[in-house]
Amino acid sequence: MVYSQLPFYNYVRVDSDLINDIAKAINGEYSAISCYGKLAKNAATEKEKKQILEIRQDEVRHYQIFSAIYMNLTGKQPKPEITEPCPKNYKEGLKFAFKDEQETVDFYLDISDKAQDPYIKEQFRRAAADEQNHAVWFLYFCTSL
Repeated sequence: MVYSQLPFYNYVRVDSDLINDIAKAINGEYSAISCYGKLAKNAATEKEKKQILEIRQDEVRHYQIFSAIYMNLTGKQPKPEITEPCPKNYKEGLKFAFKDEQETVDFYLDISDKAQDPYIKEQFRRAAADEQNHAVWFLYFCTSL
């Protein structure tokens, strides 16, 4: 167990599994930011490009929030890595993004369930809702090609 002080609460006890999950979430967001930048460049229409860039901006926000949580829990800056390479083909990239977003919803809800701290619970619950919305957009793009 790690004890940490979040700026909004007194000391909280944090399970190392939770810290590892948050680090994995940071890597996932970092990978998505990179991938969605590439997808936006290859978008079929200007409307798709704009929507993918909006999704990418959500991922940037998640990355920043999760990184701040990680810093508060560990006292260390995260060292993000691209863990999942983005397919080069646009259609394959959309399918990849859809599947990844769907899996991320479940992962973030699991983190929310594990977390003791109300702020962490809420941030991951909200991120899960965003990821579900992203998945719907990617599915729409896949079916409209």
